[in-house]
Amino acid sequence: MEVVITPMAEDAARVVADVVAQLVDPRPHAVVGLATGTSPLGAYRLLIAEHRAGRVSFAGCRAVLLDEYVGLPPDHPEAYRSVIRREFADHVDLPPDQLYGPDVWADDLLAACARYDRLLADLGGVDLQLLGIGSDGHVGFNEPGSSLRSRTRVKTLTKATRRDNARFFASAEEVPRHVVTQGLGTIGDARHVVLIATGAAKAEPVARAVEGPLAAVCPASVLQLHPHATVVLDEAAAGGLQLADYYREAYAGKPSWQGL
Repeated sequence: MEVVITPMAEDAARVVADVVAQLVDPRPHAVVGLATGTSPLGAYRLLIAEHRAGRVSFAGCRAVLLDEYVGLPPDHPEAYRSVIRREFADHVDLPPDQLYGPDVWADDLLAACARYDRLLADLGGVDLQLLGIGSDGHVGFNEPGSSLRSRTRVKTLTKATRRDNARFFASAEEVPRHVVTQGLGTIGDARHVVLIATGAAKAEPVARAVEGPLAAVCPASVLQLHPHATVVLDEAAAGGLQLADYYREAYAGKPSWQGL
């Protein structure tokens, strides 16, 4: 795992946007996993600006959703397909039919989850998966206690997660109780996983994920096992890291030819 500590949230967003742009430039048919939440928004805005300036194209890319609510109409503004389109996809040249998500309206949700995992494999695997991290250490909607090898499945949201997401709804009661999420094992199949976290509220879960024990109680800690995981932070989110000085020195001293 490589940890990149930047001065401000805007700098973290720039690092992540550059990683995405550097992937899709030489690989125009790349498969990119997109995450919702506030953490990736800065990177999406920068990528939109790069696209409008003619410096990056997503015309040949395939994009896949990390998760989706169960029970919301497809056109609901907080359905994750709607969010990703509003915050990113509709502002670049990604074809609408190249944005994939789990079928949460299927009569047989278990079969739909298995089909989504097969779809990711049929696309050739995810080249880069973006992630945020929840206050309890969850990634996607893999709550504490999730199997570290779990596949795409239906999950019941905890009260804490529904409370965290209530800011996008009129009230916490409107937040759906169930989701379909890529499992930790599914996420781990991606060739490169990039987690971005900013702000002091993320310092404690980041520290547990990066430096704590590998344990289901902190699902994001599974990234310690990934062969190519990058954690991009601002100084506030890095506030709980014991080895912060080492991460800064290691990143500053990287050879110029060695990217993220």
